[in-house]
Amino acid sequence: MREIDSKRITEEVKRMCMEVNTHLSEDVSGALEAAAGREDSPIGQRILGQLQENLQIAGEEKIPICQDTGMAVVFIRMGQDVHVTGSIEEAVNEGVRQGYEEGYLRKSVVGDPIERVNTKDNTPAVIHYEVVPGDEFEITLAPKGFGSENMSVLKMLKPADGIEGVKQVILDAVAAAGPNACPPVVIGVGIGGTFEKCALLAKKALTRKLDSESDLPWVRELESEMLEKINALGVGPGGLGGSVTALGLNVETYPTHIAGLPVAVNICCHVNRHITTKI
Repeated sequence: MREIDSKRITEEVKRMCMEVNTHLSEDVSGALEAAAGREDSPIGQRILGQLQENLQIAGEEKIPICQDTGMAVVFIRMGQDVHVTGSIEEAVNEGVRQGYEEGYLRKSVVGDPIERVNTKDNTPAVIHYEVVPGDEFEITLAPKGFGSENMSVLKMLKPADGIEGVKQVILDAVAAAGPNACPPVVIGVGIGGTFEKCALLAKKALTRKLDSESDLPWVRELESEMLEKINALGVGPGGLGGSVTALGLNVETYPTHIAGLPVAVNICCHVNRHITTKI
């Protein structure tokens, strides 16, 4: 049995909060750079150039890429042969609190969805756990801004709607989001499972590297086709028109019930922040 002190979790989460909000991951920054080379619109080219300049300044000055530093979403992948001394949840939230305070990151979390009093430290985080064989402990942090989060969609389709119904849900979601999701966007799609599993799949899809490929041939074809069709919508960078509406689209799937076909579309702006570390 491998033992991990919960203080190490706090230290890592703190570091990750500050790093991920000031430095965009290579897969997303690379996709943004590549987009600038294929954008047809002069206005779109200018906006993409400004976004790249913003990234450079954020990294050099160690200031947030975006003023919305997001609600901390944390995926923990924990080996069943690991024992953590202390509370994992408390350790994660303490790391978020320290990271957002010491990194001078905006605190955007309210303690109650109706009373809406700010917690003033960006806690609590939204934490998802996965227990796997072995003794590894992996943390993925993905702060999620709500300009794009608010544009996300979940539909409970009928099996008869099939793959064409899935495609329509994705296209309609991005078209309806328009400029409100701060394009160019990154899109996570979940297909299958149940109501809540489908949404989780879409969220997790956003943490998959944009230069990676699905193991399923039909999923690879769907990702490619939908990315092409979304970019043909003409929303463009900043919603001002152009050929680059999305930087990437990832799909995750799960078995589902014979009577259902759940589809979730989780939209993220170009600041698709995600970072992973192992303890």
